Amino acid sequence: MQGCARGQLDMEGALTARDRVGIQDFVLLDAHTSETAFLDNLKKRFSENLIYTYIGTLLVSVNPYKELDIYSKKQMDIYMGVNFFELPPHIFALADNAYHTMLAEANNHFILISGESGAGKTEASKKILQYYAVSCPSTTLLDNVRDRMLLSNPVLEAFGNSKTLKNDNSSRFGKYMDIQFDIQGDAVGGHILGYLLEKSRVVHQNHGERNFHIFYQLVKGGEEDLLHQLGLESNCQHYSYLVQGECANVASINDKNDWKTVRNALSVIDFDERDIQHLLGVIASVLHLGNVQFEPDSKGYAMLNNSAELLWVSTLLGVNVQVLQEGLTSRKIEAKTDEVLSPFTVDHAIYARDALTKAIYGRTFTWLVNKINDSMENKDSSRKTVIGLLDIYGFEVFYVNSFEQFCINYCNEKLQQLFIQLTLKSEQEEYEAENIGWEPVQFFNNKIICDLVEEKHRGIISVLDEECLRPGEATDLTFLERLEEKLDSHPHFVTHKLADKKTRKTLERGNFRLLHYAGEVTYCVVGFLSKNNDLLYRNIKDVMRQSKNSIVRECFASKESDGRRRPETVASQFKSSLLGLTDILMSKEPWYVRCLKSNESQQPGQFDDVLVRHQVKYLGLMEHLRVRRAGFAYRCHYDVFLQRYKPLCPATWPYWRGVAAEGVEVLVQHLGYLPDEYKMGRTKIFIRHPRTLFATEDAFEVCKHDLASRIQAQYKAYWQKGQFRRQKEAATKIETCWRGVQARKAKGRRQWAVKVIKKFIKGYMARGEAKTTDNSEYLAFVRQNYLNRLKDNLPKMVLDKTSWLTPPPVLTETSEILRQLHMRLMVRKYIRGITAQQKAQLQLKGITSVIFKGKKDSYPQSVSQPYVDTRISEQDINMKVLQMIRHEGIKYSIPIVKYDRNGFKARPRQLILTQTAAYVLDDAKIKQRVLYTTLKGVSVSTLSDGLIIFHIPSEDDKQKGDLIMQCDHLFEALTKLSVVANKQSAINVVQGSVKFQMKVGKEGIVEFSSGQESMVYKDKNGHLMVVSTRTRAR
Repeated sequence: MQGCARGQLDMEGALTARDRVGIQDFVLLDAHTSETAFLDNLKKRFSENLIYTYIGTLLVSVNPYKELDIYSKKQMDIYMGVNFFELPPHIFALADNAYHTMLAEANNHFILISGESGAGKTEASKKILQYYAVSCPSTTLLDNVRDRMLLSNPVLEAFGNSKTLKNDNSSRFGKYMDIQFDIQGDAVGGHILGYLLEKSRVVHQNHGERNFHIFYQLVKGGEEDLLHQLGLESNCQHYSYLVQGECANVASINDKNDWKTVRNALSVIDFDERDIQHLLGVIASVLHLGNVQFEPDSKGYAMLNNSAELLWVSTLLGVNVQVLQEGLTSRKIEAKTDEVLSPFTVDHAIYARDALTKAIYGRTFTWLVNKINDSMENKDSSRKTVIGLLDIYGFEVFYVNSFEQFCINYCNEKLQQLFIQLTLKSEQEEYEAENIGWEPVQFFNNKIICDLVEEKHRGIISVLDEECLRPGEATDLTFLERLEEKLDSHPHFVTHKLADKKTRKTLERGNFRLLHYAGEVTYCVVGFLSKNNDLLYRNIKDVMRQSKNSIVRECFASKESDGRRRPETVASQFKSSLLGLTDILMSKEPWYVRCLKSNESQQPGQFDDVLVRHQVKYLGLMEHLRVRRAGFAYRCHYDVFLQRYKPLCPATWPYWRGVAAEGVEVLVQHLGYLPDEYKMGRTKIFIRHPRTLFATEDAFEVCKHDLASRIQAQYKAYWQKGQFRRQKEAATKIETCWRGVQARKAKGRRQWAVKVIKKFIKGYMARGEAKTTDNSEYLAFVRQNYLNRLKDNLPKMVLDKTSWLTPPPVLTETSEILRQLHMRLMVRKYIRGITAQQKAQLQLKGITSVIFKGKKDSYPQSVSQPYVDTRISEQDINMKVLQMIRHEGIKYSIPIVKYDRNGFKARPRQLILTQTAAYVLDDAKIKQRVLYTTLKGVSVSTLSDGLIIFHIPSEDDKQKGDLIMQCDHLFEALTKLSVVANKQSAINVVQGSVKFQMKVGKEGIVEFSSGQESMVYKDKNGHLMVVSTRTRAR
């Protein structure tokens, strides 16, 4: 009793000592009804970098807009397993308390992180995840799960976050993550739900805002080879979808470093290379789609301005370019059994392009979330508890607020309604039900605003859906008119038409204003219908279903109805998912983190009183404080409380025979609870101060260990005595029998050992003689031992000539026979395993070896690279040229860079080898034809460059002189040439320089040298200089 009271006094002393800078728990604030006192306390703590403050178990966090050294591993260790109020307020304390409460009570919890955009919600959720990753038990399997949970953050931020006017890393989607724990408290899995990705940001950004981070990360941070494969350049200004906000470069964002983080995270999360390649292909295709432009033809219909970008889109998505072009410029209309193509105007084509872009990105984001969920999924069917993390967009008020802000603010209304239901309202109802004295706290019930938005037939979403689906010319303005008809008398809805004269001056005719719980917001109806419809024409969907990109094909797989029924609108989908989220949260125990912005300019050390006061008001913090101060911090059913704490009182331990409520009364009297520290309800005990409960809990922990030690000691003594007696009797009997058995066995073993040793010694002494009775067993042992060792150490490769075990003299001949047989067997297996393709490759590699081995530096690196039949498909060769040379039989084709004989200007070309000649092609033109019969020779250097010179007789006036070209696959191309043209002897590997005919009577020189960087340039002396890097010797 005295120890408990002393522990409580120590706790109170610690609370006082910790409050040197402001009050760390607003519940202990004297003027708890004063908003000014509330703000002063918050500001005082903020000025000392104390950004966290409690209201009971609710955590208030003020964004400092700077790095603070309070999130280290050392800080995490301090907060692990500590009672909630024992240390200064911290997000680690809330995370730890939620975790241990979940383990103790074996139920589900969630942490709701709320606040305006830029208040630090995303960072708060990251800190909680990091804490669980460090504090939970660790194994290799669990580490993999935690790594994937942590690294899902940068991936989802890259694809779902962007810079807005208020936040450089604003979440443009809502995220709810369940962290699954097993009965031991190990984090064994996770699951993410995403809500309302702001797809319109992909095709349009306001001034001062950016597209999603991933686009800038790829363009700025992607490797040169990767960008080349995707048809991209490392300049954001070249892409229409990235420059609308005019802020591609942001000082606080390092896109290059973020790209490395995301690329590494994708590998850890278990994305294979094929998935990553296809995912980046989708991102690049979006950028190319943004550059697809249209212009009107003579009839005013849309036609492509430039087909190059569309060709990249078709390549990256793996769809036919003609079919894709048709889908972007026309629409299929079904008329009974016929299908008619209806061409688009330019505006309509732009709409179709943007709709496709949004659909591709939105569905890919959903695929990405599902892929991450698959990697974190726990397939164990055993019972698990969860802690949910809800990081969802904060309340938004911009200069122009559109459909996205309407949905986001509706979401915040629902979360505020949930907060009211789970805290303020439920708190009062529980006190009344338990007959505990209560002073009602007035609060604003925002159900009227939620009904205004979501009510059937009358709510804004219902009116919007009706307007989207009704026949006739529905526009954004007709939607506004319908709202005015349905909601003309609603106190929280006003338009220009419904407003009084004073308010009308602040409202445009195309706007409506809602009075939210957080304040007034004016919405512009322009775009509401199109964004809510989010229509994608059926023929475009059909094109995407034929994609060779596995992600796109999966995203457009026909789970949707292909009938005439229109898909559910965006607002209705969001409303349904939000109701589902509400049901999920209502089934769990809540914890709250309220994030506040200290200032609008995101500057460290600045505290804007007006801004913070506004946030305190609409987050309901004063109401929550009044509830906590008027009420009790902890409540528990009598039987549960008595069952847990009965060891603390001799009268209730080990059994209480009476009514549970009476037992609790006896228990708290024994513990020394003061009358104002607790109240007895109908079914529960209510404890006012958390420190009272913590003192009780600390006393219980001490008592529990003492009881356990005493019980264990008594039981162990009893059990050990009986066990010792039984063991002693059994040991005596067993020893008697066992000693006799062992003695007889030992005698037999000794006699047998003597005989064996004698034989072995005699055999060893006669090992060099012919086989006799004395040495036969020894020789058999030698043979068996050698063959057993040989069986385990047989050579694995045909070329292994040295690892055959040295045989004993008696097996020399046998060993040689076995070695030959084994060699023949390995050769036979190797020959049988060679396919026809491998045989052809070996033959070509053999020809390459004859020509280049020991002559050209880069030859060793080429040996492991397989040859392909051709490097250019017939689809990529101009149809007109193809018809001209097809009769000769195309054997091989490859892209090259041809250097002009005068000026040495590099020009991309195609080299085609037919049965009779080599062709150099431009896009639609044969630039040069070289008959094999007229090909004098081919020259290459001994270095690692890819330069090839075709020597053509100058007597032939039709030829333009020798042909100089650069080829990335030199060995493959020249081997194919030597086979097709039978010119193996004509290929010369020369050192230093090569002369070539520029034209009849005029020679030029190509000089070859080594350097640190590969380059080709024209020297001042007019020679073509080819510098190649040095290759490592093999």
